[in-house]
Amino acid sequence: MKVRRRRGLGAIIATSALAAGLLASTATSATAQNSIPGVDEISHSRNMSQVAHLPKQPPFDTQAAFGTDIAFTDNHAIVGNYDGFVIYDINKPHKPRIVSQVLCPGGQNDVSVSGDLLFLSTDYARTNDSCVSEPSTSADPNSWEGIKVFDISDLANPEYVASVRTDCGSHTHTMVPDRKRGSVLLYVSSYSPAEDLPNCQPPHDKISIVEVPVKHPERAAVVATPVLFPDGGNPGGENPDGTRRSATTGCHDLTAYPQKNLMAGACMGDGVLFDLSDKLNPRIIDQVQDNVNFAFWHSATFNNAGTKVIYTDELGGGGLPTCNATFGSKRGADGIYDIRGRGDNRSLEFRSYFKIPRHQAETENCVAHNGSLIPVKGRDIMVQSWYQGGVSVWDFTDSANPKEIGYWERGPLSDTERVIGGTWSAYYYNGYIYSSDIQKGLDVLAIRDWRTAPAKWVRYDEFNAQTQPRYGR
Repeated sequence: MKVRRRRGLGAIIATSALAAGLLASTATSATAQNSIPGVDEISHSRNMSQVAHLPKQPPFDTQAAFGTDIAFTDNHAIVGNYDGFVIYDINKPHKPRIVSQVLCPGGQNDVSVSGDLLFLSTDYARTNDSCVSEPSTSADPNSWEGIKVFDISDLANPEYVASVRTDCGSHTHTMVPDRKRGSVLLYVSSYSPAEDLPNCQPPHDKISIVEVPVKHPERAAVVATPVLFPDGGNPGGENPDGTRRSATTGCHDLTAYPQKNLMAGACMGDGVLFDLSDKLNPRIIDQVQDNVNFAFWHSATFNNAGTKVIYTDELGGGGLPTCNATFGSKRGADGIYDIRGRGDNRSLEFRSYFKIPRHQAETENCVAHNGSLIPVKGRDIMVQSWYQGGVSVWDFTDSANPKEIGYWERGPLSDTERVIGGTWSAYYYNGYIYSSDIQKGLDVLAIRDWRTAPAKWVRYDEFNAQTQPRYGR
């Protein structure tokens, strides 16, 4: 984890200290609220089950080798890891197998895929852009962070073909095809600048757009750095309960809906809706803040109609036990926003919060994290990771009254100490739910429910959760 910038799970440093008073002020045990599974014990709703599990394999089997995000191509799942990435063959979901593993440390190593190209985000300072680099310090002007590009035409032997340095590194990125230019655009999210960081200077109210020519990926380069927050965005501050909300110094996640020319930004202190008609110049349509309950705007998901956005609040950066009576049902939760109006008059209207209804142990890091739609025409259903809170499937067709319809979870990694773990990303792909567990590896889950049954017939050759496809007509 970084010390100089709060990134992902590294964000616990400041927040945990501020939340310590809250944790200490209550003697309420989550066990008193519901039955918490024992260490590594599996609990699930009747309509969900595990159909396969493949543990992390060497060299990615250490506690520090966190499993991260997932991208899908041609019935293969590509799972990022702080130490590289793993390609799984999921043609037989009940029997996934590893096709290849690439050792290339760089945290978080979030992934996306387009055709024969794989993109990898490096957000930890390294001595250089190679896969044999060593950890460095961001105060070193020669340190490297940014985007790596791999050719995966041979999935068993990925080839590293290009790298692009970006200001403040690349915490996450969002892939958007640009067929007119014959290229792929990567919208790079990064944040938390500081005066002593030569490659990450404040105010950093921007994103970096990297263009990768499909036929010549070795020519990848930064082609634009649009400033999104000329007024500085949310200045941050203290929420009513005493915890801190983040100032906006960039974005954490951007989710594009290319067929709607829309993009949603989860930008630390702000939730943003963008017009993406001019791909090199995203234009803000509306911008909202929640200075009561949200601490860190983390990610975003559109519904299929493009009339709603789900924003997540990663309170504590993924390192705190926030699924308990102390934090309640509105902190570390999802915020559901309807998109009202048309064109430039569109606005984000808050409707409700959603949080898993099961309390977790005080040793379990739990908060809203990555998920995707389950493609059911006429309904808005999402599958989502909650770290050690497990995988939740929930319906937000009625924006004001969301409800969980299924879940699957493991008990804590430990009942005596807090060990960072749980599901980082859970996505629906071609009939099954795939979960990347930070410590445990790959889980394949099934949901058997009348509300999700139509999704079984939806098939994708390629799927990136942050590049939302449209399904149905």
